Amino acid sequence: MAGKLTVSPLAPEGFPKLPMIDGVRFAAVEAGVRYEGRKDVMLAVCDPGTVVTGVFTRSSTRSAPVLDCEAKIGGNAEAGAAILANSGNSNAFTGGAGQESVEAICAEVARATGLPTARVFTASTGVIGERLPHDRITAQIDKLVETLHPAAIEAAAEAIMTTDTFAKGATREIELPGGTVKIAGIAKGSGMIAPDMATMLVYIFTDAKIGREPLQALLSGLNETTFNAITVDGDTSTSDTLLCAATGASGVEVEGQDGFRDGLLEMMRELAHLVVKDGEGATKFVEVRVSGAKHDADAKRIAMSIANSPLVKTAIAGEDPNWGRIVMAVGKSGCAADRDKLTIHFGDVLVAEKGWVAESYTEDQGSDYMKRQELVIKVDLGLDNGHFTAWTCDLTHGYISINADYRS
Repeated sequence: MAGKLTVSPLAPEGFPKLPMIDGVRFAAVEAGVRYEGRKDVMLAVCDPGTVVTGVFTRSSTRSAPVLDCEAKIGGNAEAGAAILANSGNSNAFTGGAGQESVEAICAEVARATGLPTARVFTASTGVIGERLPHDRITAQIDKLVETLHPAAIEAAAEAIMTTDTFAKGATREIELPGGTVKIAGIAKGSGMIAPDMATMLVYIFTDAKIGREPLQALLSGLNETTFNAITVDGDTSTSDTLLCAATGASGVEVEGQDGFRDGLLEMMRELAHLVVKDGEGATKFVEVRVSGAKHDADAKRIAMSIANSPLVKTAIAGEDPNWGRIVMAVGKSGCAADRDKLTIHFGDVLVAEKGWVAESYTEDQGSDYMKRQELVIKVDLGLDNGHFTAWTCDLTHGYISINADYRS
């Protein structure tokens, strides 16, 4: 990709200090898959007993690594596990060569770590339709294994970046009756963000003790209101992968513990928000709250209709309080709505009600609110109790520039 990207104005001050998770080690290298002079391959190796769960894209053109992970995800935890990811090339839509690359990488990781290939999970992110030069990756496996360290998670986060302008990480430490549990997660994602399962690449590690099935159920459920509630551009990737590894090293049993569920939910939501805040060309972070719909499913459809609308997103970029575009997006969703029951707020500013602009609303109020970096759009349908919250960003010239030059 041409040129270096300017760090998003919505980026946090720096990468957070993530705790070391007992039972997992990380490494990252420069393999030159596509990029020069930057880390582009990461490896995480988890101790025996680690449970691995995942959620993957539902794209009908999903990549070879996704298909391989889907086939392996229910495997035996006794042997431990390894996760390898590369950036720069998605190994998607590459015919039989895609699977050959996955097999070659898995075999080399298995050799170097002593793990069975069935416990090696890979992911690739980047350009679609170009063969993965996997020999550049396999040539670095020994170096990756030799440099594994519990504190190297930040380097791993950097290695999975593509058009990301900052590395993304989040953590939670939870006090439970049986002791303390730690969770740390990293993510990448900037464009092609409208997940139908998870988002881009997300890796979550915890020292909690929990069985695979209850962890899978928990992960899949929490995914719906976190990574499945964000959008940057309305496009679902071929490579979306979310993996969660529980090493059990703390010895603290967390199944059925609300504290663990809440901590995991908060961390997943934080990572999801970071992905939106690094949306390609983004200058505004937008929360879309829909309530009063006939069903939660309707509320989600309406929220995503608003969050994905180019007209809504460009108005936000121009700081134009064009509430008519919100009305349009509600209507085009195809869900039940009644003009005379619809209420729209920008933050705490009542914009429209009873089928028309609110008597108390002024254009200056709307304009002043739109100048904020973080915005909340609230829509109440007034029909029933269905509700959903989505997160999105504005659509600027920066998005066009990044994607017009993506393969340059």
